[in-house]
Amino acid sequence: MRLKTNIWVAAYLRRCQGVGIFGAIRRRGAEEAGAVFVKVALMDGSALLFTPAPQTVYDDVRPIDRFFVPVWSQPVPEASVEERLAKEIRFDPDAWIIEAEDKEGRHFLDLARS
Repeated sequence: MRLKTNIWVAAYLRRCQGVGIFGAIRRRGAEEAGAVFVKVALMDGSALLFTPAPQTVYDDVRPIDRFFVPVWSQPVPEASVEERLAKEIRFDPDAWIIEAEDKEGRHFLDLARS
């Protein structure tokens, strides 16, 4: 059984804040199983966006972990990230949006292997 989303989000924000990175919930989704989208603002007008990894990356060894994939390989203008997030919310109104601010682009997420 996977950790409830609200608990995962609280732990993620605490991890960010523990190293001095501001993080906040921009949109609260379904408490138990909402998808989480993480925006990392680089404080220069650009940002990174991480979305939940597809179910095909999970296996029997680590079925309860949360994995993410970057939407773009490089930072993009924040307006592009916001457009993508708006589309995601229209598709899945139960989704969460978390935003962190870090000039180095640190995200502390487990990324899916390609």
